[in-house]
Amino acid sequence: MIDEVALLVNPRSGQGGGAATAVRALRFLRAAGVSVRVLVGRDATEAQALAHRAVAAGTGALVACGGDGIVNLALQAVAGTGTPFAVIPSGTGNDHARMLGVPRHDPIAAARVLLDGVARPIDLGRAGDRWFGTVFAGGFDAKVTERTNRLRWPRGKLRYNLALVAELAALRPLHYELELDGERVSTSGVLVAVGNGASYGGGMRVCPGAVPDDGLFDVTVLGAVPLARLVRLLPRIYPGTHVARPEVTTYRARRVRLSAPDVVGYADGERFAPLPLVCECVPRAATALVPS
Repeated sequence: MIDEVALLVNPRSGQGGGAATAVRALRFLRAAGVSVRVLVGRDATEAQALAHRAVAAGTGALVACGGDGIVNLALQAVAGTGTPFAVIPSGTGNDHARMLGVPRHDPIAAARVLLDGVARPIDLGRAGDRWFGTVFAGGFDAKVTERTNRLRWPRGKLRYNLALVAELAALRPLHYELELDGERVSTSGVLVAVGNGASYGGGMRVCPGAVPDDGLFDVTVLGAVPLARLVRLLPRIYPGTHVARPEVTTYRARRVRLSAPDVVGYADGERFAPLPLVCECVPRAATALVPS
């Protein structure tokens, strides 16, 4: 059991339910005898600074309460340190919680991991000077997320679905130049995903074979397919059966250089940087608290 933690909260996650989730977890942990310091930033920059200060001050664990975005902020602070992190999910995607086996619909069960869970060393991806835990998206998927973030209405999954329809209407294959541990691949496609974990977008198993402690990325490349075939293929991504289709090629690599025109890369649902970009898998870069 860890007796002192910093709770990094995004109160706006889960369409505003993040604050209520944090309160439930906070009451449970304090009742169990855990000293909890609550960190709430006015924006992502301040939240990031609070997380770094908590780790530098020697907190027993950094606990991210919210969606995958706040977990990504926590990873920037704990990567390469001895400070473990935990997840109390309250977002719309919660793919870090999926990856780590943390209960996604019960904040008390998620918080209980701090009392009786175990420490698990995991790999992280590094793209430029930023870390990610789940999947780096560099194609049609990233364009959907970029459009989703520009929309102000509707909220939640409906906003994503609207962006998806708009990007499908504008779909054009991209020319990709990949370098996978030194091996060069030139191809045309609509999607390249670099997975430290299996899923993104709320359970879409785009890299279904990826596990976050094997020292390698799983890379999924969806080739240049007509719109009608893509629409039929997209539902297969949720269970991960798309990788059996001839339109899909998969690779495994520790270092991936990804280049394509007019694409901004996203990871953990967060905007990273325009391509080209190098993703490197860093073994055992962080320690996660997970159910025993």
